[in-house]
Amino acid sequence: MSRSDLPAAPLKATTDVLEIAFLQEGEAQSGIVLLLHGWPDDATTWTSVSKRLSSAGIRTVMPWLRGFGQTRFLSNSTCRDGRIEALTQDALDLMDALGIEHFSVIGHDWGARVAYALAAIAPERLDTISALSLGYSPCGAFPVPSFEQSRAWWYQWFMSVDRGAEAVAKDPKGFARIQWETWSPPGWFDEATFEAVARSFENPDWLAITLSSYRGRWRDGPRDPRYDALHEKIASTEHLSVPTLMIQGGADGTVLAKSTEHKDKYFTDGYRRLVLDGIGHFPTREAPVAVANAILEHLSC
Repeated sequence: MSRSDLPAAPLKATTDVLEIAFLQEGEAQSGIVLLLHGWPDDATTWTSVSKRLSSAGIRTVMPWLRGFGQTRFLSNSTCRDGRIEALTQDALDLMDALGIEHFSVIGHDWGARVAYALAAIAPERLDTISALSLGYSPCGAFPVPSFEQSRAWWYQWFMSVDRGAEAVAKDPKGFARIQWETWSPPGWFDEATFEAVARSFENPDWLAITLSSYRGRWRDGPRDPRYDALHEKIASTEHLSVPTLMIQGGADGTVLAKSTEHKDKYFTDGYRRLVLDGIGHFPTREAPVAVANAILEHLSC
């Protein structure tokens, strides 16, 4: 990774719960987009996509999610809740802190779940959503998937048992690296890129947020009651009214392509699914030009 490829130093915004580190680029001549990364990744996943968007006159805001990078909890006593409703409130709080009322949201993996959740709870604030590498789950539910998809989600079951969680705690970067190596076709990343991103996993709350997110889907875990109302709103919303683009890697090794089919019936104001052949779970890094072009087309609709 050359010096010119390194991201700028993060900016910081303070909310009631967090000091959120974020990158931003461009002027809001043609709109504002919030770009939300997934797991195990960080805000730099958007670097190439953001440059293309900003060159088209779009302001981009790219935060590190709670538990990643330099984003920090303000209090040691705050529950380390990694559920989607918590991340969704973080996204709204960040945009409020920046004085941004209306925007589009683009999310990958965890960020895609947040994008869908934002469309459920605050559709009046969104122009469009783009969701990468994750299909919509009505009402934010986590039904047990097919055996084939369940096998691809082995890492979630692994973290849901105590001894699996203990093993992840001993080598979190090694655990993350296995996902990078197996979720996309071989050779898609270099060592310098992984090591740079993995520094975001040195956040003191990365493990707690990771375990909360995945264990909380399949078993009881720590829950911050401040997000209960959001949880109920998401759980009661089946159809979304925000124009949506879904981008799927045809060679995704964890969210299988067939799992994101036939979702259009849940969208009342337009839905398009784009499959990128030969691309795995990280299209933002594997095919940034194709991703940026598809998003620009969607934003202009």
